[in-house]
This record gives sequence, C-alpha cells and structure tokens, in this order.
Amino acid sequence: MTGRQDRSPIRPPGWPSGVRPPDAPDWQRSAVSWVLDLCPADYRGHPVLLRHPTALVHLAAAHVDAQLAGLRQARAGARTRLAGELGSPTLSELFEVLDIEEARLIAARRGVQLIDEALRGGRHVPRL
Repeated sequence: MTGRQDRSPIRPPGWPSGVRPPDAPDWQRSAVSWVLDLCPADYRGHPVLLRHPTALVHLAAAHVDAQLAGLRQARAGARTRLAGELGSPTLSELFEVLDIEEARLIAARRGVQLIDEALRGGRHVPRL
C-alpha cells in the first residue's frame, strides 16, 4: 500500500493531549470538556455553551488571553511591589512559577485555537 490508507485522525502539533483528534468518535465532546476546564466553573451551568462549542471556544480564548495579560502585568510589578516583603530566593521561585504558568497558558491558547479551527472544519495536513 502506498500513502495512508487507514486515514486515522491526525493531531496537529500543539493539540491538547486530553482531546481526541479531529474526526475521531466523540472528539468534540472531549474538546468541550477540555475547554471548559480552562474557563470559570460557572460556564458549565450554561447549556448554550455546551450546545455551541464555537461559542464556548470564543469565550475560552478571551478568558485565557485575559489570564495571560494578568500574569504579565503581575510579573511586571512583582519585583518592585514585593521586594521589601520577599527575599531574593522567594522572588526567584515566584518568577519560576510565573514562567511555568505563562508557558501553560500559551499552550492552552494554542490548543483553543486548534480546536476552534477543527470545529470550523479545518484539518491539519502534515508536511513531509
């Protein structure tokens, strides 16, 4: 056989590990569950967001963007605001936490974008 005969769904780079690949059975259900985990807990109580994943993804993207902005704002003022209360080793640990959280949020934002594209019919085509 030449090429990919079985055409199993492909996860694009950055696709969330807990989400089934696009076109796999129940992929949208796993995507909605993952996206809801990024949002305020009260979002689970709004049926419209469960019925319309694109609306949920739109809100999740805004929420993750706001978290990133808040984190970056907190980082910008942390050293001057907390230097008198926290020692240098603690500040270093704090900045490590901020770095880890920023990376997590950037990955989450990428995952949300990929899910949005997949919900709208876009599919990843691997490059050779």
